[in-house]
Amino acid sequence: MAKAFEQVLARIEEAIATEGLKVGDRLPGERQLAEQLSVSRASVREALRALSTLGVVSSQVGRGPDAGAVLTSRPGAALAGLVRLNLGLDAFSMREVIGARLMIEQWAAVQAAHLKSGTAEMARAIDAMDRAAGPEEFVAGDIAFHLALVAAAGNRLTTAVLEALRASVHRYAIAAVVRLGDTSGLQEGHRLILRAVEDGDAGGAVTAVTAHLAYAYPE
Repeated sequence: MAKAFEQVLARIEEAIATEGLKVGDRLPGERQLAEQLSVSRASVREALRALSTLGVVSSQVGRGPDAGAVLTSRPGAALAGLVRLNLGLDAFSMREVIGARLMIEQWAAVQAAHLKSGTAEMARAIDAMDRAAGPEEFVAGDIAFHLALVAAAGNRLTTAVLEALRASVHRYAIAAVVRLGDTSGLQEGHRLILRAVEDGDAGGAVTAVTAHLAYAYPE
């Protein structure tokens, strides 16, 4: 996704410079962008979702002239920095990546519990993990759960940072699921986090997040 993220951003910047693309204008569709950039539509979709999180585009569901992504702000230096972070994650150890996740998710758990928000999205992710046919599907639901928790805090920057960590998170999460074999302990952790957020129990949410990540990544 990092390659697509960088290319979609570059395409937007090029359109601003050479085609007069301005805030409120619609971007090319997923299929057209995928063909222009020689990447999959799924990669373009992920890149657009990350840019939407950052407030650069607004993606609209549907067909016809009102479908697709609309430019909502010009990409800035902060976004370029997040792209560089996304592309340079291989330089960081698992301990550093998981440590960053822990700090972000502990803070997000407090905010989500105070707001009692994001619970529907987290519950849907848990259901998806219950139905998962293998490690890849389970981890897709796991990442969706943790993104929902961080997004529930209402801070776009922390959500964008977790999105940027996504490639490394995916690699380590697959390894953790394969190592554990049984995902029931991971699911119990997810349910404890969800229950604490639903109850508005900020302390309980932090404890649940900490225990969950320690269980998944004991090293």
